[in-house]
Amino acid sequence: MITIDQLKDMLEREQALRRFLDVDAKTVQLEEEELRTRDPAFWEDAQRAEAQMKVVKDLKKWIELYRAVHDATEELSLAFEYVKEGVTTEDEVDAAYARTKELVENLEFRNMLRGEADAMNCVLKINSGAGGTESQDWASMLMRMYMRWGEANGYKVTISNLQEGDEAGIKTVTMNIEGDYAYGYLKGENGVHRLVRVSPYNAQGKRMTSFASVFVTPLVDDTIEVNVEQARISWDTFRSGGAGGQNVNKVESGVRLRYQYKDPYTGAEEEILIENTETRDQPKNRENALRQLRSILYDREMQHRMEEQNKVEAGKKKIEWGSQIRSYVFDDRRVKDHRTNFQTSDVGGVMDGKIDGFIKAYLMEFAAVEN
Repeated sequence: MITIDQLKDMLEREQALRRFLDVDAKTVQLEEEELRTRDPAFWEDAQRAEAQMKVVKDLKKWIELYRAVHDATEELSLAFEYVKEGVTTEDEVDAAYARTKELVENLEFRNMLRGEADAMNCVLKINSGAGGTESQDWASMLMRMYMRWGEANGYKVTISNLQEGDEAGIKTVTMNIEGDYAYGYLKGENGVHRLVRVSPYNAQGKRMTSFASVFVTPLVDDTIEVNVEQARISWDTFRSGGAGGQNVNKVESGVRLRYQYKDPYTGAEEEILIENTETRDQPKNRENALRQLRSILYDREMQHRMEEQNKVEAGKKKIEWGSQIRSYVFDDRRVKDHRTNFQTSDVGGVMDGKIDGFIKAYLMEFAAVEN
């Protein structure tokens, strides 16, 4: 059975969460924010109303999560007392402790996601590296991994653009992942992912190394102000490929957005290219492409701010965006993150979307640097 010290530790962590989250202040704020939604003219400005409802929803979520922790710690305390009287068993106390610990750790973990963009949905893009079919197959395996992770965690995952490989796999894919804190959880996946395996595409059965790049940006909504210069935008349309249907190869519903980006800080210029074939409706695809552009521009501004903060706080560990972050070595049954040194031998589980260990290790080490 658990010890009195374990019980005290859990009670102290519950009280610390109450202070850090400022639950009492959030409760008062929630009452004030809900009052605003009862204004008869509230829904006249739909955009403003939706932003307000999001504030209410976020406050409710934090309060509900804390209350679950509070109730669990109270039940644990009672169970610990009642075991002396024979009302509960030691096994029941241990089970209550395990439930409480899980709730406390999950809330502590979520409390680390306090960055400006952490609560947002995200755009996740995968590009295959050099190496033809092998790298394209690896890119498709990563796509499946993130889709499985999203499904397991209740996120909505949609593909906005997909280019299939020449023989197998994919050349590139862009996915929208929508749900609470999607960007906060996945932002650490930015970088180069390295695969080492005996290639099924190599007749000699040799070990091959493949690379794919993952880019994660927050999916901004209309409540975020992003400066998009319309004069720098140009559009192309093309026919979307696909599996049958009357529109296929007849209607140019696919859109290609070109944005001549000029970095406001360095003056460097580059073309941002976005393709969207998500629907058979060209105006809708244009809207989705513009949304992705705004997300990219927002992310660049956030990265600039982070770089400036890192310069000021030079003593803190720097996060290297775009560097090789993780190796997946199938033959040795090992997946290792090079930033945190977190690793697992459950290669099959990782490829089925079980990447929470990597996500948690990254946030535990780098959240303080970012926030």
